[in-house]
Amino acid sequence: MSSQITSPNTEAAILSRVIQVEEGALSRGAAEYLLSIRFGERDVARMNELSELARQGKLTTDEQAELDSYLHVSNLLAVMQSKGRSALQRPTQ
Repeated sequence: MSSQITSPNTEAAILSRVIQVEEGALSRGAAEYLLSIRFGERDVARMNELSELARQGKLTTDEQAELDSYLHVSNLLAVMQSKGRSALQRPTQ
């Protein structure tokens, strides 16, 4: 099982807690920047390759750790982008 699900202290989970943004503290520019962050083509290809190996039950221990790292970063990015979307929905002052 992926440590992403079982541990609240993965690198991404810890970093997510460290960069907590207070309600209303994220500027429009920062929010737009967060929403622009994407994985590069090489990383997307690698994630797809690792996911396919996982579906086939052929991941090595190192590959599982690599896939978990991608999942951790992806989850962190999703949280950050959610905060960005929320900031952009606030009425401008």
